[in-house]
Amino acid sequence: MTDVHDTQTHFHGELAALEQKVLGMVDRCEGMVEQAVAAVTHGDLEQAADVIEADGEIDEVYLEVHSEWTTLMARYQPLGSDLRRMTILLHLNTTFERMSAQCANIAEVAVANHELPSVERINEQVREMGDLVRPMIRTALGAYVREDLDEARLLPAMDHPVDRINANMYKEAVAAGGSPQLLEWAAKMMLVSRALERIGDQSVDFAEQTAYLITGDRAGFYESLPADDDAD
Repeated sequence: MTDVHDTQTHFHGELAALEQKVLGMVDRCEGMVEQAVAAVTHGDLEQAADVIEADGEIDEVYLEVHSEWTTLMARYQPLGSDLRRMTILLHLNTTFERMSAQCANIAEVAVANHELPSVERINEQVREMGDLVRPMIRTALGAYVREDLDEARLLPAMDHPVDRINANMYKEAVAAGGSPQLLEWAAKMMLVSRALERIGDQSVDFAEQTAYLITGDRAGFYESLPADDDAD
């Protein structure tokens, strides 16, 4: 009995350490979003370089987590709620690596757009998207740490304005027309908008994993919404 207890104690200690490493990735991604948006809207190449470097470091953590996760699975073969948490951590490891990659994509646009003319209205909308996305990351993280289902369910509504701005960005790009250089800049800013929209989606996905952790139900938030009888 003591051996079983000791084994479980060791497992949960290692699992907690792995979980903190995964959550550290998303915590860092929030700061990367802020840096990437500042880089692309202000033409700050130093911040862009910092984001790209941070993405490389996140990639290294991603590989470490995957290796440690495999070792834990092989050594302890967890079942029940422990297996569910392990499954979620593997999923989140990929989600956060992709979130980091989206930040690096934005930083690369900052480099590509350097010295091109710009439109302040588009810059303002990109900054607004960043200001919307960062609280989504914080809220999703808080919901996971506190295992708060109600907090997790806030994410889809928080994502709606991000989707709206992204959907309208092509009109802003067209309206920015004038010179070929300005159109080139605006077209690349559409990629930035799309990257921020994806980070919003990844935050919702994070919250859905929290809901799965709490309830054991795999249904996504959007899947669980009632049908709209007035929909076209």
